[in-house]
Amino acid sequence: MASLQYGNPNRARDGSGMITRFAPSPTGGLHLGHAWSAILAHDRARAVGGRFLLRIEDIDGNRSRPEHVAGILADLSWLGLAWDDLSFQSARLDHYRVALGRLTAMGLLYPCFCTRADIAASVSAPHGPDGPVYPGICRALDPATRTARLAEPHAWRLDMAAAVARVGPLAWDDEIAGTMAANPASAGDVVLARKDAPASYHLAVTVDDAAQGVTHVIRGADLFAATHVHRLLQALLCLPTPIYHHHALMTDAEGKRLAKRDGAPTLSARRLAGENGRTLAAKLRTDMALGPPLALSGAAPR
Repeated sequence: MASLQYGNPNRARDGSGMITRFAPSPTGGLHLGHAWSAILAHDRARAVGGRFLLRIEDIDGNRSRPEHVAGILADLSWLGLAWDDLSFQSARLDHYRVALGRLTAMGLLYPCFCTRADIAASVSAPHGPDGPVYPGICRALDPATRTARLAEPHAWRLDMAAAVARVGPLAWDDEIAGTMAANPASAGDVVLARKDAPASYHLAVTVDDAAQGVTHVIRGADLFAATHVHRLLQALLCLPTPIYHHHALMTDAEGKRLAKRDGAPTLSARRLAGENGRTLAAKLRTDMALGPPLALSGAAPR
């Protein structure tokens, strides 16, 4: 039986023993924004003799592809980045089940049978950082009804109000935004697992960062709001809280942030065209030394 594990919670927070990570999903090719994030995390750790980890977040079985994993490894090597450990979330499903079991034992999870259309159609659904906030339709189902419907497709949601009440006020530190009062309730009753995804991003990343002893999470400002939920899960599961750094996002010529779903130019295309990856990385480092380059926008909210 797997158990939740985590690195030394008493580790120094002054840079000694620093562990950073880059954690891409193999659902498409990396783009320049990924390069920026990976270099930031890599160089921060190397500057103090720390460790840089590569974690492939491949639990989305419907979209993850082996060829994208190969592309990620090739692109990072092309940039001149080396990692100290390579791990795959698909090999850690038992650990996510343990975490879900603990939350279930606390009475904090409930099955949700609503479709996206059901939620979108609810006039009571407010909007949060990730779109419509779940209005709690299935939270009100009685235990007998829940049990009778478990053969239907469903997700497992966190009872946010009960979870927040259990742990009380929380905070987390961001190197750009400063000390933040956690506000996970703004995300509503988030999904932590469903049939086609044994763990959500929120749950898997929280468990994995703790298990790998990550001291500094360096990632894009688009994930700033998610940190409120991650801080709550850390408190519920008695996991350590790393220091966060949510960097500005790289944008295209029209000011729109680079994204896989929008077909942002890939690093592999530049690599296969013969461009020198180490030269590209050096240019990005020069831009970093001067501050966020003109191609960057979207600093974390304060």
